[in-house]
Amino acid sequence: MFKILVVDDSTDVREFLVDYVLRPAGYEVLTAVDAHTGFATARSDMPDLIIADMQMPDATGLELLDALTKDNRQVPFILMTSEGSEELATEARLAGAIAYITKPFEPEQMLEHVEQGLNSSKSNDNAVSRSTEDVDVAESLRRHVKQLETIARVGRTVTALLDLDEVLSEVVSAAVNLTGTEEGSILLRDENSGELFMRASKNFDDEFVRTFRLPSDDSLAGQVLRTGEPYLLGQDDPHKIKTSYLVRSLLYVPLNVKGDTIGVLGVDNRVADLQIADEDIQPLQALAYFASIAVENARLFERSEAQRKKFDAVLTKTADAVIVADLSNRLLLINGAARRAFGLEFQELDGLPLEDVLSSPELRDLFLYTTHDQSCQRAEVILDDGRVLNAHLNSIEGVGQAAIMQDITHLKELDKIKSEFVSTVSHDLRSPLTAIIGCVELITRAGPVSEQQQVFIERVKVNVNSITSLVTAVLDLGRIEQGFDTQKEEVDLQKVSRVAIESLLGRAHAKGQIVNLDLVENADPVLGNPIRLRQMVANLVDNAIKYTPDAGSISVSLEATGDQLIFIVSDSGIGISPAGQASVFEKFFRSELVVGDEGSEGTGLGLSLVKSIVDNHGGRIWLDSNVGAGTKFTVVLPTDAASVTA
Repeated sequence: MFKILVVDDSTDVREFLVDYVLRPAGYEVLTAVDAHTGFATARSDMPDLIIADMQMPDATGLELLDALTKDNRQVPFILMTSEGSEELATEARLAGAIAYITKPFEPEQMLEHVEQGLNSSKSNDNAVSRSTEDVDVAESLRRHVKQLETIARVGRTVTALLDLDEVLSEVVSAAVNLTGTEEGSILLRDENSGELFMRASKNFDDEFVRTFRLPSDDSLAGQVLRTGEPYLLGQDDPHKIKTSYLVRSLLYVPLNVKGDTIGVLGVDNRVADLQIADEDIQPLQALAYFASIAVENARLFERSEAQRKKFDAVLTKTADAVIVADLSNRLLLINGAARRAFGLEFQELDGLPLEDVLSSPELRDLFLYTTHDQSCQRAEVILDDGRVLNAHLNSIEGVGQAAIMQDITHLKELDKIKSEFVSTVSHDLRSPLTAIIGCVELITRAGPVSEQQQVFIERVKVNVNSITSLVTAVLDLGRIEQGFDTQKEEVDLQKVSRVAIESLLGRAHAKGQIVNLDLVENADPVLGNPIRLRQMVANLVDNAIKYTPDAGSISVSLEATGDQLIFIVSDSGIGISPAGQASVFEKFFRSELVVGDEGSEGTGLGLSLVKSIVDNHGGRIWLDSNVGAGTKFTVVLPTDAASVTA
């Protein structure tokens, strides 16, 4: 009669197997309540087959099987478990279990595994024996699985942790556990002295670790550092690595980063006469690879953190306000000066939409209505305390847009003083200019003049008229900037534009130019000054005619979008250089492409006057221009309905 041992801490399971499965089938049954009792029963009663539970109070079923194998008890073994998994099934097969069964099970299922186990015996006493070679193979497989699991765990640690000391300590512990050695360490090269110091260790004295320094020129670790090759030291002749550091066996593997050896990972035995095997080299090299990655990541992080701190220091200390937004116009960065300027010192702003952060309409429009392909745009931002910031917006490829703002309040005050002075002088010039024109007109009435004298008279008229136009433009600009043009009414911009353009068509036809008009009708009116709006249209179209060569083309369009009117003047003229585009709306600015050209006479105030008119009507103006390919000015004005709503 076959003898079967059942090891399980559950009374119900033991009784079920004894009374309902095994004894009815004719087997003699022994029982044990835990792994310790089961091991003792197996040694004393020598059962023909063992059935054991996976989870028991003192040990697992696999640990019982391992103890029996080491005690040379080669008995067919069936493992029971309440929670099965593919990993556990594989581990059970590698450990030598003949079957792996999940609870609950049918009696027939268990009896089938028992019969298979008993029939596989090769001796008359029905004991199952495995050859020494099979045991070695199984042990090798278990060792290999353990190595892979350890290496995988360390790999997960490297990717999950940022603390270099914690990662390196995990690597050293894994190295010691895999090789079964007494001690382990990671030695890194000091960039200044060239010596090796102990960055991480296991089972070394703390004081020894702190004071340890190893020369790299006359040591085994230094040899590994120079050659980049592992070094295995046997136990035949103990070697002294450094003062008070005597080892019987040792293995060093290099830590390589981008072709450079930065340190070594080592394990050793100082007391036990245990040999470190050649097969330990490869798993230790895998661990050294993870340590190298951790060291390199830490160095990169330290460098990037140092750069970030420098960058933060520059942004914090600079007096210029800086705001950076991503491609979706969400806030990426705002420095202290910008926070103070816009009253945002104590708010968490990262990632918020700009329209929810910026209260300044000028700055909000600069960000939201500037296309990312424009290299640089500018605007003046008026703060609540009356200060004025000059904002330059730059597109950053792959990032978004950055606005840098300088305080130009003092410059605006100087500009105001200058404007007031120029306006005063200009006003005082009108009377003598009028007198000069009158006297010139009277010369021809006082008597006949020669042909040469008539030429001189005409030149005087031309120059006096030019000065008068300049004085008029200066006075107009002054009135607008000082807020004197406050009277506004509903204006049909389409009609105003046609009147202004028709007065200039003769000049365009004289140059053989084609003027295309596309002006929407029945659009909502603009709340504005009709004289100034006509002046705005006339100045833009006059510039297009003036700086477009003969037989060129000019297009003027007006379209309505929602509560806005968009007025566009484009030409096929000489264009404006990138350097000149940033200053095109400044007073007395004239592009270097036109200065000195015949027929390009002008005051340099036309576009400055246009900008002031647009600003005074709550609108925006910008340009797109390429040298030799023409220029396009775009004006956006709110309709009367939008003005009332605002």
